[in-house]
Amino acid sequence: MRGLRIHETKRARELRRCETAAEEQLWRRLRGRRLNGFKFVRQEPIGPYFGDFVCRAQKLVVELDGATHGTDVEIEHDERRSAYLADRGYRVVRFTNAEVFEAPDSVVETILAALERRTTV
Repeated sequence: MRGLRIHETKRARELRRCETAAEEQLWRRLRGRRLNGFKFVRQEPIGPYFGDFVCRAQKLVVELDGATHGTDVEIEHDERRSAYLADRGYRVVRFTNAEVFEAPDSVVETILAALERRTTV
């Protein structure tokens, strides 16, 4: 079991080092409890998956989808992943990279609404 945890830690570090420009931009808005005091971590291992940004206290996973999430196979994979996370009590919110670049305030407000469990943004 310990070997698996070491592998997960190495993989998470690799993912953080190779973050996309959209992930980097969103992380600047979420890190250091900048979003109303909610703490986020990046590339959190959850079972066989890694959540892009995770607020552990609220069990919220924020996923950024780039160009590689548009085919039927990729959409099916994302649905399986979201179902896996939901089965473990996580809520998942997804954004495209384009949304992060074009409307970052709206993305952050939607995340905050999910954290506060508001139904409207």
